Amino acid sequence: MRVQPLAPDRHAAWDAFVQACPEAGFTHLSGWREVIERAFGHRTHYLLAEDDDGGIRGVLPLAEVRSRLFGYHLVSTPFCVYGGPAAVDDVAYSALAGAACDLARALGVDDLELRNLRAHHPDWPAKDLYVRFRKAIDPDPEVNLKAIPRKQRAMVRKGIKAGLEAEESRAIDRFFPIYAESVRNLGTPVFGRRFFQVLWEVFGEHARILMVRHQGRDIAGVLSFYFRDEVLPYYGGSLPEARVLKGNDFMYWELMRRSALEGIRWFDYGRSKVGTGAYHFKKNWGFEPEPLAYEYCLVRAREIPQVNPNNPKYRHFIDLWRRLPLPVANALGPRLAKYLG
Repeated sequence: MRVQPLAPDRHAAWDAFVQACPEAGFTHLSGWREVIERAFGHRTHYLLAEDDDGGIRGVLPLAEVRSRLFGYHLVSTPFCVYGGPAAVDDVAYSALAGAACDLARALGVDDLELRNLRAHHPDWPAKDLYVRFRKAIDPDPEVNLKAIPRKQRAMVRKGIKAGLEAEESRAIDRFFPIYAESVRNLGTPVFGRRFFQVLWEVFGEHARILMVRHQGRDIAGVLSFYFRDEVLPYYGGSLPEARVLKGNDFMYWELMRRSALEGIRWFDYGRSKVGTGAYHFKKNWGFEPEPLAYEYCLVRAREIPQVNPNNPKYRHFIDLWRRLPLPVANALGPRLAKYLG
């Protein structure tokens, strides 16, 4: 077993492994390297574990996120909800994790963060902040609708009765303004338009945008990724009026309905912070929260980082950001968001 950097001529082999490995997911694809480097300028380190015959036994995407304000971290995978080594066995996993720790020490980062689905290092400090919501869906949309708890199902029906319509679009310019306003209203710096343009260029075959309209006007939108037999709604947003019209409820139902008809078998709502509005929204759909094991190898840091909205030290900043004029938030947001991976 040996661990070495991903060479330019091994990207296809890397992605073939990710497609076949049950422990791997969409965020392990090598295209994220290009996205992170082009959109944010961060340095990446993509490691693969090979056997003596050159067969890939595991992969680990890593990137440095360095900021005077938020610290210096080595993360798998920043700007993604999942990461960590994806390997066929514990030997390959341990080899990759060990190599990552060695790299973290050599770089002198504050910490190494592995965004694992399950715990691998009981002796490492871990963050219990996030859970994921993922559920199998039936080929029959009516079965899926009946599986939604009654109160949430009523919200979906209200959206349908309000005359909302959904349509797929390939126009980032339709999606981004709604997403940006929604993120500003939450008090979070927004990713720049360039990030979504690069995402689309790199993952166009895996990505789709679903827009929701009311009386001919866009009120909500979600950019989803499609990987193997699952759909991952990743970036979603809506205008304030969508709340009254139940636009978000309708949007995610319509995404689920369309996905089921296409043969998609898993709906991955992604991660949420425990106890937040997003957490309760997803739970109300009948999805059960599954704890995510974000594990840390501390190098210079004495404790795991707490760069998240739940940290009281950021409360004043969040309240201030919500009051910023949208053009100002859109101009300043990308400069901060690139360090909030």
